[in-house]
Amino acid sequence: MNKTININLGGFFFHIDEVAYEKLRRYLDAISRSLSDDPQGKNEIIADIEARISELLSEKITDARQVVNESDIEDIIKIMGQPEDYADAEESTYSSSSYSYSRNNTTTKKLYRDGEDKFLGGVAAGIAHYFDLDPIWIRLALLALFFGAGFGFLIYIILWILLPEAKTTAEKLQMEGTPVNIDNIEKKIREEFKNVSENVKDAASKASENIKKGANEISDKVSKSFSGKQKKNNGVSDFFDVIGKIILTLFKVFAKFIAIIIIFVAAAVILSLIIGGFSIIAFEGISIDGDYVQYPPFFYGSTLPIWLNIVFVFLLVGIPFLLLFILGLRILSSNVRKINRATSLSLFGIWLVAFLGLLFTGLEFGAKHSTFGEVSNKTELNLAANDTLTIKMKNNDDLYFRPTLRRTTRTEEVDVDGKTMIYAANIKVDVRKSETNEGYFIIQKESKGKNRFSAKQNAEKIDYGFEIEENTVYLNSYFLTEFGNIWKEEDVTIIFYLPESNYVYFDNSTKYFLYRVDNEKDMFDSDMAKHHFIMTPSTLRCTDCLEEEDDNDDVKEIINIEKEEIEKDSVVTTQEII
Repeated sequence: MNKTININLGGFFFHIDEVAYEKLRRYLDAISRSLSDDPQGKNEIIADIEARISELLSEKITDARQVVNESDIEDIIKIMGQPEDYADAEESTYSSSSYSYSRNNTTTKKLYRDGEDKFLGGVAAGIAHYFDLDPIWIRLALLALFFGAGFGFLIYIILWILLPEAKTTAEKLQMEGTPVNIDNIEKKIREEFKNVSENVKDAASKASENIKKGANEISDKVSKSFSGKQKKNNGVSDFFDVIGKIILTLFKVFAKFIAIIIIFVAAAVILSLIIGGFSIIAFEGISIDGDYVQYPPFFYGSTLPIWLNIVFVFLLVGIPFLLLFILGLRILSSNVRKINRATSLSLFGIWLVAFLGLLFTGLEFGAKHSTFGEVSNKTELNLAANDTLTIKMKNNDDLYFRPTLRRTTRTEEVDVDGKTMIYAANIKVDVRKSETNEGYFIIQKESKGKNRFSAKQNAEKIDYGFEIEENTVYLNSYFLTEFGNIWKEEDVTIIFYLPESNYVYFDNSTKYFLYRVDNEKDMFDSDMAKHHFIMTPSTLRCTDCLEEEDDNDDVKEIINIEKEEIEKDSVVTTQEII
């Protein structure tokens, strides 16, 4: 029967039997003696070793009432290693590399935040340690998620909150996947002390240089103060020194103010990009019906997919404003680390790729829309002398409903047999005199392309229809074109050629489609609807709007008479005043 002892090891309480306690105490004393030759960091090494032993014991002791026994301590020593093993290994490091440890060197990696190699919170560096990658690739992946999908920033914040920071030496070794034993803990702490000592030396050397420089300046001022000239100008010099300090202070305050503005604007732009990304995902990714998202014209018909051009826009705008945001933070606080060279070059490379991608898309758009081209189709009209041609417009309400038919440059997306097409209503109707005794009409379809041949091919693909019933022509109030031609300024013009003495009647449906139709009275195009016209040797003449013309002439005559009376009254009044 053994006694049990309560001990505090690494901040945790354990119940341990007397034999196990003595074995653990001798083990820690042996480690302490092995480090006595070089006391630098000795206390930190012992503390980290105790913390690691406490962690291993906590894994073994699942119940607080359980007692640590001798076998538990022996298992811990196998993992941590014997002090004499470390001493032998340290001696043979420079003589032979054939030795092997008698302890278990296997370890399990754990995910921590790396506080020593952090840009914001050390999340990327910690993930890079876990997957044996360079931190720059993890940071680029998070940036891609940030700009591409919009949730990279959210993932980073969540990991920042959930992942603990590797603070102790044991945690840093576990983060790197290095076995947590005596020699590795000792090496890690000595490396940290070496880095600290180098930093202290650098700081001390800089401080000594500054002190020496300050002493020299003071000595110069003291030596100058004994000269009569310096005494005479001492007040002026102090005045300008004070003015200089005031200006410097104001400049610093102004710089802080500018930094706040930069941070605010950059954050607003980045937030707008995130909201825009989520909006595009919501409206396009979920396939919500409706023309909610309007892309720039050069996105359509591009060789590159639309989603890639969107990513390029996000990167092209987002990366500069991200750098401005970091610059503003650095101006406000010197604790914000500067972006290292590898990260800067990587961000510049990504931005350059986005710029070249959008430049290619823009040049391609300009090339595909550089030249106009048109095709014409002629259709004969069977009109006898003095026949009346009736022109009407019609729409396909099943395809796209329009309560009022009118010409417009606005386009709509419609589904035609499972294929997305563009519904356009840029239709122009004109009537001219035929130079022959035949009646006919020509349909002119116009489009753009990289050359005239390509533009004519695009115009040929415009789908426009009509119907003829006796002397009535039913024209479609729309045409269909391919989705990629949405910004090629396509239109359809129908020109009717009538022989002399033939009549034409414009149905009310043509009111907003008549385009610069020449007539004797220079009537507005929209006023020509619901009227009959006869083709004269030169142009059209209205045959059923004589009364309206007479009324208009009477109104004009009355207006002229009133103007003459007003002018006479003004002349009389002027003479009386004189």
